[in-house]
Amino acid sequence: MTRESSLFAPPPGIEPLAARMRPRTLEEFVGQEHLLAPGKALGELIRRGEVGSMVFWGPPGSGKTTLAYLIARYTDREFVPFSAVTEGVPRVREIIKEAEDRLALHGRRTILFCDEIHRFNKAQQDAFLPHVERGTVVLIGATTENPSFEITGALLSRMRVFVLAPLWEEHVRGLVERALRDEERGLGRLKLEIDDDALALLSREADGDARRALSGLEAAAEYVSGEAGHRGTGARGHGTAADFAGAATPQRLTAAVVADALQRRFARYDKGGEEHYNLISALHKAMRGSDPDGALYWLARMIDGGEDPLYLARRIVRAAAEDVGLADPRALEIALAARDALHFLGQPEGELAVAQAVVYIATAPKSNRVYEAWGKALEAAREHPAEGVPLHIRNAPTPLMKELGYGAGYQYAHDVPEAYLPQEYLPEKLRGTRFYEPSAFGQEPEIGKRMAWWDELKAKTRCEGKP
Repeated sequence: MTRESSLFAPPPGIEPLAARMRPRTLEEFVGQEHLLAPGKALGELIRRGEVGSMVFWGPPGSGKTTLAYLIARYTDREFVPFSAVTEGVPRVREIIKEAEDRLALHGRRTILFCDEIHRFNKAQQDAFLPHVERGTVVLIGATTENPSFEITGALLSRMRVFVLAPLWEEHVRGLVERALRDEERGLGRLKLEIDDDALALLSREADGDARRALSGLEAAAEYVSGEAGHRGTGARGHGTAADFAGAATPQRLTAAVVADALQRRFARYDKGGEEHYNLISALHKAMRGSDPDGALYWLARMIDGGEDPLYLARRIVRAAAEDVGLADPRALEIALAARDALHFLGQPEGELAVAQAVVYIATAPKSNRVYEAWGKALEAAREHPAEGVPLHIRNAPTPLMKELGYGAGYQYAHDVPEAYLPQEYLPEKLRGTRFYEPSAFGQEPEIGKRMAWWDELKAKTRCEGKP
């Protein structure tokens, strides 16, 4: 066992459950089969110990940090974690000096893991370049942002990018069940039982985030322990693991317990003690409910509490698309402009642009018809995943494809003054399906008029017997 392997076996009860249950081997790791399955690039590189500098791009809880730990373990290299949020270039220089000494004195190489590497500006990222080039360290960066936008071209050209996906519900379910059984690192000593609907709720609400699922499970276990604690175990009504290891009746995690515990856990982990998920919900609902004062208050609470303003900007962009939509297309433009202004100005100057976007969205006419249409379209795509593209709207770049009828009968809309010629664009099984229905608010009535006129032309074409 290597020196960094001790990172995988902390004393039970000291670290959060998500940290204690961090996989120690590739066999324990779940998800990311497209990268780690036999024959896949990353898995083979790790097993052979032939790793170079790389970037892991993926959502929270998808395994970026864990993979970096595993690489260090499988390649027998020193693992040095580093956060671009709390540390800067001076710390990078210290790590590089230590890595040079380690290599010279002990022949041991170093993996420098830079979490949230996108938080470094371009000049700061350049500090890594000569050391990556010389091989002084193997740099592994983790980011939730698109590397092509957030990492310099010079550094990116020296690193491989691996894209991680959110975990599937079955992956999360397996992690939760493993944590409930594991008596060494997990909650096995508590002898907890979980209802099927509670397990399904936890797996679904995790949104593909293993850390979120395990944190929620730990909160639910504490919640159940607290309830049992009222029967005389634990200090101040909260039972400990030892208290419940010997409980006569196994404690049950129900859906209600899981839902309540999830809410409590998210509030507990919030920056500055703020109820993170309650607050972001309040902000979104105030914008949706056309209350600019409420929206500004919740925005101010979150920013003053230390929330990442770029996270807020992303949620505001979402609100513009989901709740305003085409009733006022300018809302999305202003939300994106606020995000860019914040990125350009930083804090506190950029906060005003975010506040402007919040007020605009709150006071804009509302429509979620595009949101609903997208949901219907996704459902149709999943129900009919193999429908062929109609021949007349297929491209025909080769003579053979033309002979096969590709593009035959297609009508170019701009051949007529109205720039509209009735023809079908949906597969046969979906003909006549209407996903998008404009609302009566903002600019959507005008869109509705255009769509009604197009429908009239289609009906007229059918009456005339045209294809």
